[in-house]
Order: sequence, then structure tokens, then C-alpha cells
Amino acid sequence: MEQNKLLSMIGLAKRAGRAIVGLPMISEHISKGKNISHDEFLLIEASDTSDGTHKKISNKCEFYNIRVVRIDSTCSELGAALGKSATAAVAILGKDMCYAVSSKINN
Repeated sequence: MEQNKLLSMIGLAKRAGRAIVGLPMISEHISKGKNISHDEFLLIEASDTSDGTHKKISNKCEFYNIRVVRIDSTCSELGAALGKSATAAVAILGKDMCYAVSSKINN
């Protein structure tokens, strides 16, 4: 149930234009240094990403001091919430949207 609420909130962020979908787009956004302050950028990773993808995400987020959360949903489930077939990661932008999504994550 909580996972459905989280995925719904992520979908809402996408519809509101406050999400970046896919690693290439996220990496480009981070490299440009746009909106990556700790409270305005949240990277969400699917549970079934490959070891290489997980390492790439972890290293980039550690280097740029970005919050990253690995959720219990698969790439297919995360993608479905975003209107895609599958996606490994999504970045949430904006302080309010990051807070709203973070409040749905069970840590």
C-alpha cells in the first residue's frame, strides 16, 4: 500500500514537471550543476538495477552530495508510474516535491 502511494507521488512529480527520468538525462542535469542542493534534489533508484548501474548512481551521488534512495519497486513498476515501460532511476526536483515524495518513503 505504501509503495503504491510512493509511486503515485512520483507520477505526480512527473506530471507537474518536477522529475527527470532516466540516467542519461539525470547525469546531464547533475553535470550542469542545476538544482542539486541537498533539499531540492532527490534521486530514486529501482530495486532491481544492475550492479554496474547501482555503482554508477552511487558514485555520482556521493561525489555531488546528492540524496539517493533505493526503493522496493522494480524498474518496470517505477517506469509504469512514470508512463514508461521501465526506468532505473528518476530525479525529483524542488524542495516541496522532494519533501512530499520523501514523506512516502519507508526507511
